[in-house]
Amino acid sequence: MKTIVAGREPVTATEFIELALGIDLELFTGSAAESALERAARLDVAHEVLADLWESEPETAAYAASLLRTSPLKTQPTGRRPRRTVRRPAKPRTVPGSAVAA
Repeated sequence: MKTIVAGREPVTATEFIELALGIDLELFTGSAAESALERAARLDVAHEVLADLWESEPETAAYAASLLRTSPLKTQPTGRRPRRTVRRPAKPRTVPGSAVAA
């Protein structure tokens, strides 16, 4: 038996959810390759869509809001931080057989 949503046959579970709920999952979850500017723009649009969803479909809005709290699997580092090492004071070396006269 085939699963058909809105006249289309989803291939993956993600496509099924997108078709059944009528929302783009990537709008709320983002992608690992997006820049900070792209992320800010996506989140602006996602919050506007979410505001409309709360009025029309509260259950779908709750699901979309939970997706906003997720993050992409891979995040690209913004830069390397230097390694911090703790330096301990050097111990004075003693040579066997040498004595200091007091």
